[in-house]
Amino acid sequence: MQARSIVDSVFKAIADVAASGAETSLPGFGKFKVKDTPEREGRNPSTGATIKISASKKLSFTPAKAIKDALNG
Repeated sequence: MQARSIVDSVFKAIADVAASGAETSLPGFGKFKVKDTPEREGRNPSTGATIKISASKKLSFTPAKAIKDALNG
């Protein structure tokens, strides 16, 4: 249970920093960064009608080189 508490607090800290618009870097693991997605047009898959998709923010993750190398051998 202690490990769960630690992981939860790390995720909360990342979310708090992201909410302020800042970047979080975990050396040897990667970076979490907030990106703005502009407003755009899309299509309703059921009807084919054009709809407006609102601008939003998303959290992106970029793995560190060490993680990429470990995954790709």
